[in-house]
Amino acid sequence: MSTDCLPPQQAAGRVWLITGVSSGLGRAIAEAALVAGGTVAAAVRAPASVDSLAAAHPGQVAAVHLDIADAARIPAAVDEVIGRYGRIDVLVNSAGRALVGGVEETSDGELRDLMEVHFFGPAALTRAVLPHMRRQRSGAIVQISSMGGRISFAGVGAYSATKFALEGLSEAAAVEVAPFGIKVLIVEPGAFRTGLHRTGTRQETAAISAYTDIIGPIRAQQAAFDGKQPGDPAKAAAAIITALSADTTPLRLPLGNDAADAIAASLNTTRAELAAWEQVTRATDFDP
Repeated sequence: MSTDCLPPQQAAGRVWLITGVSSGLGRAIAEAALVAGGTVAAAVRAPASVDSLAAAHPGQVAAVHLDIADAARIPAAVDEVIGRYGRIDVLVNSAGRALVGGVEETSDGELRDLMEVHFFGPAALTRAVLPHMRRQRSGAIVQISSMGGRISFAGVGAYSATKFALEGLSEAAAVEVAPFGIKVLIVEPGAFRTGLHRTGTRQETAAISAYTDIIGPIRAQQAAFDGKQPGDPAKAAAAIITALSADTTPLRLPLGNDAADAIAASLNTTRAELAAWEQVTRATDFDP
């Protein structure tokens, strides 16, 4: 049931507005927030998908009908939550899906559709929530990015592009909203056992034969990955709550051994490359 059909009420604990609650990491974060005594406004395309969650936590869950790619619906969805609870303490942008394919194989339509889900939608929802958090002088924005939002790999360039964009916007926002007591946390999970790689959530571009040896193994790996990922969503949710509760919340929080290893290796490579080309880099200013 959408919150516009429900009367205002006093919220228990912090009020969380979370997208992607029907499954995966969004669901795990919602469950952790509820166990911690919070109230969850679950923004989902199918409100019935959170019925079991609401039944398990009476009075703590309200479904908000929202497709994150429907920008026109976002202001009304936020108004519904504010109208019911009077505030939003934490926004979690978690809705997402996978797209596998090479850069040349990815169409404009596929890239734009993914950008709507991973970038434009979360950006619009963030903008809609921020005025209320500024008024409160408190709040937290949690952007569920990916290790692929820090580094990219063959076969997932479009996915990474959307997450890179979200991270760039969020890094700037973190500086802008800090004076209002608002935190921004960018979460960079590795491979977690969610439905991201499941058929229906994972989409693939049309293949170009020239890339068979390059992208083909990645397509096969992604298709076989569902249910075998090393990351535990419940532990990821607990880590996010720990980070939000810390006196100094990090801007970026990688999650999983695979993310930690890949990001550390990338940082080392980037620093070495910068050092190797530093003389050329610094020689491009006008002479004194």
